[in-house]
Amino acid sequence: MAFSLTSSSFAAGKTIPSKHTCDGDGTSPSLAWHEAPKGTQSFALIMHDPDTSKGDVTHWLLWDIGASEQSLAEDSAKRPTGANGANEHGKIAYLPPTPPRGDPPHRYIFELFALDVSKLGLKRGAKRDELEAAIEPHVLETARLVGRFGRE
Repeated sequence: MAFSLTSSSFAAGKTIPSKHTCDGDGTSPSLAWHEAPKGTQSFALIMHDPDTSKGDVTHWLLWDIGASEQSLAEDSAKRPTGANGANEHGKIAYLPPTPPRGDPPHRYIFELFALDVSKLGLKRGAKRDELEAAIEPHVLETARLVGRFGRE
């Protein structure tokens, strides 16, 4: 079995429930990962929406998640494990899916990176480009989960 990322909040490729979006409470969904590669010392997470008119929008950044962790509970963004980065609005928080009304459903991509280091040395509030540069030489494997959300 390969390194994989799942959610009990929604099935891969399916609609993210409104409680995890701007139309609900905006709570982060549950995530669980399986079969991390040998040598994993920590994990990093990037959630983004590549379907916006502004380009690829960052919704959630986490890193320095311990190698012993195997999941993030629903609404864990309020009680983060590891370090948090800045979302598209510059806030250190989970930015719930908020596509414009009338757009076709957007894809929200959750990428979990298994890393060969326990700490990245990034400061809280780092931006996505800083996180991507820091993890690049340390990625052992990446697991992805895609959810969709659109508003009428």
